[in-house]
Amino acid sequence: MGLVLLSLLVGCMPSLAEDQAITEHTITVYAASSLTDAFSEIAMAFEAQNPETAVLLNFAGSSQLAAQLHEGMVGEVFASANPAQMAAVIDSGRVTPGSETVFVSNQLTIIVPVDNPAAINAFEDLANPNVDLILAGEGVPVRSYTAKIIATMPPHFQDQFYRNLVSEEDNVRRVAAKIALGEADAGIVYTTDITPDIASKVQQIQIPADQNFATAYTIAPLNDAPHPELAAHFIDFVNNAEGQSILAKFGFNPPSEN
Repeated sequence: MGLVLLSLLVGCMPSLAEDQAITEHTITVYAASSLTDAFSEIAMAFEAQNPETAVLLNFAGSSQLAAQLHEGMVGEVFASANPAQMAAVIDSGRVTPGSETVFVSNQLTIIVPVDNPAAINAFEDLANPNVDLILAGEGVPVRSYTAKIIATMPPHFQDQFYRNLVSEEDNVRRVAAKIALGEADAGIVYTTDITPDIASKVQQIQIPADQNFATAYTIAPLNDAPHPELAAHFIDFVNNAEGQSILAKFGFNPPSEN
């Protein structure tokens, strides 16, 4: 009798696969490469609070991500390192205008190898002769911000600065990694790209405050997201006290109007 009852109970229970299909969802977040460390921790914290949800993170330069979304890649959330790439995704029809918000800010800085072979001590030194300079490629937000700073400099500085350019990378983390390896004399990255794994391998040369400026990161749900309610929930988490605390831990600043 007991065996019959056990068989009936087992027959009424859903299989593990059926249960997972009902309770587990994966959301895909497209995030700028400079957010790698912070968003990796945010994803873990979000999953801990939402055990039925897994977060799949796709990190790349914001311009690359915008191109992927324009081509129809499926996902829930886009977090861009500047408003221009968010605007491109809005123009492609993947994000509803007005649904984007600024969630954090950052600043640019110069980094050099720890032994500083080109004796870079100030922003102006980037235009010295025979300085090997690495920047992110055209269209990557950090390069766009860099171009705005350089455009304020005298023409002779601009000419020599770009003449020193020896490599253009597809995202800002590649710039930081190459400088840490000593593959060039200097690079321009976000302050948050000086991560613990490279901090002992580089020196930071600050860009003067009157030339630097806060860079705005924007986040938005994709309007054709498979799980729109989870997209909204993830964005709320990024903007709430816990998410902002994690971002601050990795050197990001609160949203700024400047």
